Amino acid sequence: MDFAGRLKRDLVGRAEARFVYLNNFEVERSWSVGEPKLPGAGIAFAGVTVNRMEEMGVLLAEAEDTVVLKAPMDQEYAAYLSRVGAAVGQVVWAESSEPTRTVTEDALASPQLIKTLRGLADGNTYLMPLGVSPAEERLAVRTGLPLAGPGAEVCKALNGKVYSRRLADAAGLTVVPGEVCETVGELSGALARQLASAGRAVVKESYGVSGRGMILVPDERAAARLVRRLGRRGEQSRADFVVESWIERAEDLNYQFIVSRSGDVRFETVKAAVLRNGVHQGHRFPVDLPAATTAELHRAAGLIGRQLHADGYAGLVGVDALLGPDGTLYPCLEINARFNMSTYQNRIAERFIPEGRHGIAATIELRPSRVHGFGEIADALGDVLFDGSGTSGVLVNNFATLNAAAVAEGPFRGRIYVVCVAESPDEALSLRAETELRLRKLAES
Repeated sequence: MDFAGRLKRDLVGRAEARFVYLNNFEVERSWSVGEPKLPGAGIAFAGVTVNRMEEMGVLLAEAEDTVVLKAPMDQEYAAYLSRVGAAVGQVVWAESSEPTRTVTEDALASPQLIKTLRGLADGNTYLMPLGVSPAEERLAVRTGLPLAGPGAEVCKALNGKVYSRRLADAAGLTVVPGEVCETVGELSGALARQLASAGRAVVKESYGVSGRGMILVPDERAAARLVRRLGRRGEQSRADFVVESWIERAEDLNYQFIVSRSGDVRFETVKAAVLRNGVHQGHRFPVDLPAATTAELHRAAGLIGRQLHADGYAGLVGVDALLGPDGTLYPCLEINARFNMSTYQNRIAERFIPEGRHGIAATIELRPSRVHGFGEIADALGDVLFDGSGTSGVLVNNFATLNAAAVAEGPFRGRIYVVCVAESPDEALSLRAETELRLRKLAES
């Protein structure tokens, strides 16, 4: 059974059910409303580029499924995905779309789309968001499509970093030295303890996302400055921050598992971050880990998953972990009881990365001076573009983010998401470098 079938069976009891995928990236923005913020590190409204990441959902859907988009796909890109067998589901889009709105907000403002989605409500079709906030609950009500997983209250409660830290402590998992600060007054002592033990510390908002909502504290002067700024709110002001030691040269891991409605926990995948000269290059899979490390990840997934189920959750879970330079595994740095980036690579991995092949999922940052069609991207990639006939190449798994921030004149920031498939990790990394070189030349032309 493929990934989508396993997810459907565990969530709604039928592998043949139909999902309507709503890929509302950075749902944490909604969860963070009213929560304590770090100075200069709070979550701003998602940029127009992030809002177009919803297009990744087309590579997750099976033939019976539907994906909600903010706008129609580039016709050449849609034809490419169909030709190589990467996208087989149905696509619908909002007729009222604004770049600064999320896909859910666009859907709620689109009566025709609502009518279309309402027509799918047949008792076997479910709304499957990346994560659930009140906006997704409203969309479920308006379309008559029940949510495949739990509601917003449960999802928010279980996705905070404070919740993750407390669960890991209670479960007896090996944790990065640190503690939870419930009030501003507790922060000074917590920072002093972590700086004394590790030399550097990190402070995290409970609902930060994508590296935001986090401050690295390199020394006592920086700690005093942060405490002083937060102290203006009052010693007893609510903080809900996690303070942890900074571990140098740690390897970043992310593993996924599914918690079923009945409480069963099934391990899915693990991926590892790839660095070259200290620069993040993407995530590689499969990952060759020591047997003891793999076993500990599976054990941690069971402990975490059972507690999540006890707290009302069923669905996909992604957990960030660290593998220290001394081999120590910290299996629960952060729990994401929702989809994450790795989720959107699962179907690709099952179909296009057979045993003996390796993939690197990467983001290529570009600075185009004009809008580019997918045909130009395909021409620029040439012989390295994945064409479905072989088992190596570069598969573009999101194109809409390239032009999302386009302006009338002058350069703008864009990005393309790719999965580089090759015979070895080194070859996949070289393919990533060649991909970036060719796309940069196109953007600069």
